[in-house]
Amino acid sequence: MRGKVLILVNHVLAIYNFRKELVEELVNQGYEVIISSPYGERIDVLIKMGCKFIDTHVERRQTNIIKDLKLLLYYIKILKKIKPDVVLTYTIKPNIYGGIVCRIFKKKAIHTVTGLGSVYIRNIRQKKLIVLLNRLAFKNAALVFFLNEDNKNYYRSIEITSPNQSVDVVPGSGVNLKEFQFSDYPQTDKIVFTFIARIIKDKGIEEYLLASEKLKKIYANVIFQVVGFFDEDKYVSIVSDFEKRGIIEYLGERNDIPNVMRQSNCIVLPSYGEGRGTVLQEGAAIGRALITTNIYGCKENVDDGINGYLCNVADVESLAHAMGKFIILTTEEKVYMGKKSREKAVREFDRRRVIEIYMSSIKKVMSIY
Repeated sequence: MRGKVLILVNHVLAIYNFRKELVEELVNQGYEVIISSPYGERIDVLIKMGCKFIDTHVERRQTNIIKDLKLLLYYIKILKKIKPDVVLTYTIKPNIYGGIVCRIFKKKAIHTVTGLGSVYIRNIRQKKLIVLLNRLAFKNAALVFFLNEDNKNYYRSIEITSPNQSVDVVPGSGVNLKEFQFSDYPQTDKIVFTFIARIIKDKGIEEYLLASEKLKKIYANVIFQVVGFFDEDKYVSIVSDFEKRGIIEYLGERNDIPNVMRQSNCIVLPSYGEGRGTVLQEGAAIGRALITTNIYGCKENVDDGINGYLCNVADVESLAHAMGKFIILTTEEKVYMGKKSREKAVREFDRRRVIEIYMSSIKKVMSIY
């Protein structure tokens, strides 16, 4: 065994959808891999790969002092038992509480800031506390990865990271180009826009629904799809209402995203900010045009007017305008955009590049301490 790698995440899909190839590579190279996450059915696949699993409850959508303290204490229990050689953490709470525990026990930690999250995007009241806890967690980290330059600079500006700290930027979690293979443009008279994301305000679901409503009144040959699970309960009834009125089609949470994308003409993610917008990178790999917002983590995936369009954040009119521009393109122009998306995905988003960076960093961290 080359060493123990403990991975802390807030949801099984944070590993399965975006980092299962990293887990597979670690196992294949002889590392003992332990994943701490809430249980989900995809965990069974990861266990079959050869990793171990610790069922860990993480309250993802709210800050609860009692529950967060329990998580901190549970991480202490895990580190005492596992005694990992290196700890990888993803998303805010594992980054913070896992980072604090790693600091207490002087364990080597590699944190990945997968995005700013609602606490920063919405500037909610717990922000000052979260920033303070983040500073404590990251102070002695071996390495902090960001998925875009804006997030890296923002963390530096609010002094979560320091000038002498080891930080780096990777192009998101990347895309498995074999799983998301290029697919020819759909041969249909319909134009299908597909929103794929957790259904939550920060992903721009409201703007997408309202823009779809506007365009549905103008164009009869356009279909607007919504794919994803409800991460904020209030949208269950809202999405249902738009579906009943014939404005959108809700396809639910799907495990066959490549197939969904193959049947789509354009992938839309009007997010308020992403780590790197993996769904956009996946859509690009399939060979589809992209429409997203001109903000960190989203804009990096689109060369405006080449493989898609950028719109303003939280702006229904701007989004509707971008989608309208795509609708009136000729079929040849739409096909061209899709091909340019695929070229960009191959050039910039290959997950193998990301895995190589992480593997190199893990080996370096384990050898220099």
